[in-house]
Amino acid sequence: MPNIKFHHVAALLITLFSFNAYADSLLNPWVGAYGQVGLIGYESYIPKSTSGTTSIGNYTFPNTATANHANGPAANIGIGYNFGISEKYILGIGAALYPGHSRSVGTTLVTNTPIGASVKYGTYDVSNIFSFSLLPGYVINKSHLIYAKIGYAGSTLNANSPGNYPQQSTRVNGTVYGLGYKQLITQSIYAFGEGNYAVNRAKPVTVLTDGGSTVKSTAGATGYDFIFGVGYHF
Repeated sequence: MPNIKFHHVAALLITLFSFNAYADSLLNPWVGAYGQVGLIGYESYIPKSTSGTTSIGNYTFPNTATANHANGPAANIGIGYNFGISEKYILGIGAALYPGHSRSVGTTLVTNTPIGASVKYGTYDVSNIFSFSLLPGYVINKSHLIYAKIGYAGSTLNANSPGNYPQQSTRVNGTVYGLGYKQLITQSIYAFGEGNYAVNRAKPVTVLTDGGSTVKSTAGATGYDFIFGVGYHF
């Protein structure tokens, strides 16, 4: 008898959920789950110049780290779900991942010592970029949607300087903001375009060089991207 009651309750819950999902879909066509692929894009990662220290034995000297902008093509994949608030408004939750690595670009570390400046060169790239966001949207009509984005973003910085220090990978995170537009092509397939701006929180970094020196600096950056692609609304 308890099993029969449980099955009845489960069936009732599934029916109610299905009814609510159907009612929401009638409210506006953007309610529900979606998956999308950003096929064409451009991104720029912009490190901040930072000051730190280089310790050689018992002596510590000031240093300055700079890095070039990592600019290049971008692509991503995303999934999410839009909840209906009214006929004109939705609130979405979404996740996005940018696979692969950015272009590798140059870095410079200048340490000021009593006998002059010591200059070391290296490279870095950015990988494992992802975000989790809230996406409030406004339904222009049944086939056009505009939306905003605010959320959490993270990535990995991979720095390398052959002959100076081994490759270092540092996880950084921060906040992402964005604006986007979607337009239905068919009842389920849509095209989209969006722009995103991310700010990483400054993070202390310590590197032990091949020569035994200890370099302390800070990893901090901003970045932006523009992505165009297609998606499927379930």
